[in-house]
Amino acid sequence: MYKLIEKRINALMSMDKSTIQGRQIGLEKESLRVSTEGNISQQAHPVVLGSALTNPYITTDYSEALIELITPPVHHTEDALSFLRDTQAFVYSHLDNEILWATSMPCVVAGEDSIPIAQYGTSNVGMMKTVYRRGLGYRYGRVMQVIAGVHFNYSFPDSFWSVYQEIEENTDPLQDFISEQYFALIRNLQRYGWLVPYLFGASPAVCKSFLAGSESTLDEFDVNTYYEPYATSLRMGDIGYQNNKENEIGIKACYRNLDAYVNSLSYAIETSAREYERIGVKVDDEYRQLNSNILQIENEYYSTVRPKQILMGNEKPSLALKKRGVRYVELRSLDVNAFEPLGINESQLRFLEALMLFCLLHDSEQICFSEREEIDQNELETAHRGRDPKLKLRRDASACSLKEWALEICDVMQSVCEYLDDSHGTDAYSCSLKKQLEKIQDPDMTPSAVMLNKMKENKEGFYHFAKRMSQDHFEYFKSIELSEERKKFFVEMADLSWQKQRLIESEDSQTFDEYLKAYFSQS
Repeated sequence: MYKLIEKRINALMSMDKSTIQGRQIGLEKESLRVSTEGNISQQAHPVVLGSALTNPYITTDYSEALIELITPPVHHTEDALSFLRDTQAFVYSHLDNEILWATSMPCVVAGEDSIPIAQYGTSNVGMMKTVYRRGLGYRYGRVMQVIAGVHFNYSFPDSFWSVYQEIEENTDPLQDFISEQYFALIRNLQRYGWLVPYLFGASPAVCKSFLAGSESTLDEFDVNTYYEPYATSLRMGDIGYQNNKENEIGIKACYRNLDAYVNSLSYAIETSAREYERIGVKVDDEYRQLNSNILQIENEYYSTVRPKQILMGNEKPSLALKKRGVRYVELRSLDVNAFEPLGINESQLRFLEALMLFCLLHDSEQICFSEREEIDQNELETAHRGRDPKLKLRRDASACSLKEWALEICDVMQSVCEYLDDSHGTDAYSCSLKKQLEKIQDPDMTPSAVMLNKMKENKEGFYHFAKRMSQDHFEYFKSIELSEERKKFFVEMADLSWQKQRLIESEDSQTFDEYLKAYFSQS
C-alpha cells in the first residue's frame, strides 16, 4: 500500500534537491499568565507588550490572561525556535509578579468569573473579537477556552509544487493543484493524526478545579488531581474543547476538496441553531454572541488541522480560501511540552515536517462516513488510553495495535526523512525519527508517561508539578539577555501596534451593527 509514496520519493530524489528548501515554518504558542501562587492572572494584557489587536507577534487568545506568541513564517527550524525563545524572553522581562504556565491544561481555576475575556479596544474589529469570545463562553463555558496548545504552520515552496505537479503529470492551474494536494495531505493527517498525541501529548492529568466539581470518569491521582493512567493528551480527549454540540446538530467539515470544505463551513456560519437562539444575540443592548448560528465564524469549528490562506483586511477565512486557494496548513493537536521552556523542541518540529511530507506523498482517498467515525474514535482512544498495551485502534473496519501501526508508518517515513536530510545537508530528520521510534517501542519515554512518573516520584499532584516546571522555565528565561537589536525590535513593534490600533479606531465610520452586517454579507 506504500508503493506510491516510494515512487514519488524516488522521483523527488532525482530532481533538484533545493526544491524543498524554501518551505516555511511558523509557530503559535499559547500560555496562561498566572500569579506566583498559580492562579489565573486578573491583570490586563501588559500595555508594554503592544496592542493585542494589531501586534503580529504578541497577542491574546480567548482570555486576557491567555497570551499567544506567534513567529513569522521562516525557512529554518532554528529561526522559528529562536524567535519564539526571544519573544518569550521579552514577555518575561515585562511581567509583574507573574509567570507563564508550563502546561496545556490550566492552573487552579476559581470558576468562570476568574477568566477575563480578551479585550481589543473600541474599534468594530476589536469589538467583534471580544463578542466572539463572549459567545464562546455562553456556548461552551469559559473554563474550556483556557486550554493552551502549540500550532505548527507549514507550507511547501512554489518551486516544490512546480516539480511535484510535473511528477504527477498534472495540467491543472497550479493553485488548483496546490489546493487539491493540501486537502489530500489534510485527509491523511487526520487518518494518522493520532500519532501526534501519542508521541507529543503532555496532558495526562488535570487539576480538579478544571471540572468545577462536576462528575468525572477520570481516576483520582490525589486530592487535587484527576488523571488517566494511560492517557497521553486529555486536552485532545472528551474533556477538552471539541465541537460536540456541532456534531449533535450534524455539522462536520467536509475535506473532499476546497469547494466542499468552504461550503460545509459556510452552511454552519449561515444556519441558525435553536440552542444558541435561546442565549440571545443582543440582550439589553449588549451582544452576547455574534449570531445564533451553528458557528459564529469559521474559527469556532475545532479541528486538529486547518487549511489556511492569508487574510486581506477583515476578509472571512472561507472567502480567502475560495478566492486564492490554500496557502498553508495549521496543525493544532500539539500539547505544550512541559519539559521544554519554549513549549516545543527541534526534534518535534523535524518529525512534524517529515509527517507533513509523508501525508502529502501517501495515497489519500476520500474519507467516507465509516472512516470518519474511525478517525474520531482513534483520536479519542489515543488521547485517553494511548499508552495502554491492550489498546486497539480502528483501521479499515478492523482492530489494529497502535504500536504495530505506528511502527509501520515510521518505517515508511524513513525514506521521507532521508530525502529531507539529503536536501538540507543534515541528519536531523532521521535522528528525530529514531527518537520517536524509541517512544513507540517504550511508552514510558513519552512526555505523558514521564510527567506522571515525575508526579509519582515527587509525590506531587498536577498543580504542584506544573507550578514547579513553570518556575523552572521562568528562571530559564530570566537568564536570557536579549541583544539590544532584538529588544529594539519588540519595543518598536509594540509602539507601532498601538499606533495601528488608534488609527483603526479613528477611522471607524460604521456602527457595530452595520459592521457585522457588512462582514457577514461578504461573498
